[in-house]
Amino acid sequence: MSNRFSLAFTARPEHIDANGHVNNTVWVRWMEDLATAHWDADAAPEHRDAYAWVVTRHEIDYRGNVTVGAQVTGETIIKDGPRGARFDRHYEFRDGEGKALVRAKSSWAMVDKDSARLMRVPAEVAEPFLPPPGEDG
Repeated sequence: MSNRFSLAFTARPEHIDANGHVNNTVWVRWMEDLATAHWDADAAPEHRDAYAWVVTRHEIDYRGNVTVGAQVTGETIIKDGPRGARFDRHYEFRDGEGKALVRAKSSWAMVDKDSARLMRVPAEVAEPFLPPPGEDG
C-alpha cells in the first residue's frame, strides 16, 4: 500500500486526434484509469464495496505529446490526506526517455454507494493512501 501508483500506457490509433497525437480526452481517461487501478489495488475489499469516487475538478498542464505506438508511464501521487469528502491526486506522465509530458491534479470526492451521497473520508479508508510520515509527496 502506498500513496504512489504507476501504470504504463501505449498510444493506440484510436487515441490519436486530428493533430496526429494523443487526444486530451485520452490523457484524462488515463488519469481515471490510474486512480481507479490504485483504489482497486490498495483499498480494502469492504471499502471498494461500500464507496465510489467522483471527479470534482481537473487541472492539466500539457508539456509534450506522443504519437501512435509510443509508450508512456503514468504515476499518481497522493500528497496529502483528505479534506472532508475530497482527496487530491497528482499525476505525471513520462515518455520512454523520462521527459514529463503531462502533469495534472484532480480532486476526487467519496460517495457512499448505498445512499449515493458524498461523505467524509473515514480515516481507515484514507490510511493506505497517505504519504509516509515526513514525505512531502
